[in-house]
Amino acid sequence: MRHDNGGDLLVTVLRELGIDTVFGIVSVHNLPLVEAVDRELRFVPVRHEASAVNAADAYGRARGTLGCALTSTGTGAGNAAGSLIEALSAGSSVLHVTGQVESEFLGGGRGFIHETKDQLGMLSAVSAYAATVPDTGRAGRILREAARRALTAPGGPASVEWPVDLQYAEQTDEPVAYEEPAPVAPSDGELASAGALLATARRPLIWAGGGANAARGELARLLDATGAGLVTSNSGRGGVPEDHAQVVGNFATTPAVRALLADADLLLTIGTHFRSNETADYTLRLPQAHIQIDIEAAALGRVYPATHQLHGDAAGVLAALLPHAVSAEPGWTERVGAVRTEVRAILRDGIGPQAAVCDAIRAALPREAVVARDVTIPSSSWGNRLLEMYDPKDNVFPRGGGIGQGLGMGIGAALARPDAPTVVLAGDGGLAVHLGELLTLAQERPRLTLVVFNDGGYGVLRNMQDRYAERRSGVDLTTPDFELLARACGLPYARVAAEEHAGPVLAEAVASDGPTLVEVDLDALGPMKNPFTPPVRIPGR
Repeated sequence: MRHDNGGDLLVTVLRELGIDTVFGIVSVHNLPLVEAVDRELRFVPVRHEASAVNAADAYGRARGTLGCALTSTGTGAGNAAGSLIEALSAGSSVLHVTGQVESEFLGGGRGFIHETKDQLGMLSAVSAYAATVPDTGRAGRILREAARRALTAPGGPASVEWPVDLQYAEQTDEPVAYEEPAPVAPSDGELASAGALLATARRPLIWAGGGANAARGELARLLDATGAGLVTSNSGRGGVPEDHAQVVGNFATTPAVRALLADADLLLTIGTHFRSNETADYTLRLPQAHIQIDIEAAALGRVYPATHQLHGDAAGVLAALLPHAVSAEPGWTERVGAVRTEVRAILRDGIGPQAAVCDAIRAALPREAVVARDVTIPSSSWGNRLLEMYDPKDNVFPRGGGIGQGLGMGIGAALARPDAPTVVLAGDGGLAVHLGELLTLAQERPRLTLVVFNDGGYGVLRNMQDRYAERRSGVDLTTPDFELLARACGLPYARVAAEEHAGPVLAEAVASDGPTLVEVDLDALGPMKNPFTPPVRIPGR
């Protein structure tokens, strides 16, 4: 098959992949690609390349598929690198197509405009796969291989750099049929040994990470069969709806869950990498009897020892273990439920007036709607725990912990699922990192409610310095007048300054058919009962 240029070929491949929306920034070095996408699909012109990747990342997460970002070469590709690191950390499926200088000058070191030294090396460092289009006969094959690699567990972004002269040229494309890889599975003996251990458990706990999200049915059946409690990482939230009586949730380091772990006689972990912030810098103690399941072989036993290390697809492994499941001892499931209630009540009390905002968001949203969260105190304290999730596709946040990505992610998720509202939780400091995306929000007008928690700076680090240091450094920032800012961007604005405002303000914003900026004035609302500091260790303190 022949295509007039690379842009037409890219559109063909994207249609094969089911992608109808692409995020990016137009440049002299990607113009044929952008023009074709804008003509045939939907091109969303974000204001920064990092946001293009964030939006494509969240588009894929919210649909459970692949997202696509287009950026320019050199500085543009470099701007995208930070968000590629986020996608790599999360295992998100992103196809990142970036321009490149004319093939005649590639690697010449002449200082050709937009050129950078070893761009492919940079992309390889922050992507699960990276390749250069070498000629007009192999571009389609490379694009499809990149998409295949991004979609293959454990996932991650795939980057393709495309010299601009080859983008303009006529393309020859012969689609390649790929054989489905054989499923990864433990041996029968390994499964039998792990199943025998599971059959002895009377006080079982399960810990689900993001790798369990593709095994939702099997996980729910295992909970029912065992009466186990379910602890989750942040990434595993919603794999079983969080209103389920056995879902303790993302509370592993709380005293009550530590006590539950201490008394459990078996822990089954599924697709979690035990991140430092979810294990109190690896000081959390786990039961000695530990069955670990992961599709990534290197993750097995890397952080905590495991009695049985099962390398395989979560759905298949759980299905094989289910026949060995037995009911927990009397009283164990009831204790799990009591711990579930206790940890939520303690957190709710500790966040003080912000509990009203949490309640108002959940009440305003339909059961399945995306909640995208930047790294900010409300997200890190209650947004990642207390605000219930019922489907993992609704749970969008920067897993790598980088600030400023929430709005771009929210825009991508909202455009992926236009029939449901999206809410973004952001702080004033994080929003300022990519303030220009307010203009993207105003231009594209998705059903997105941007809730900005304004405390005049970086509240998390301010709390750390107030607790551990003698003075504040770099945390108190000038904050815009958000009402004027919203007006300048043509966005509706509302303000929450008291607990009684939260319900009606957020209900109206979420019910609208377009974007709204809601400012939560934290000075007026009042402080949390317990100031939040991040779960990181301060050396020497």
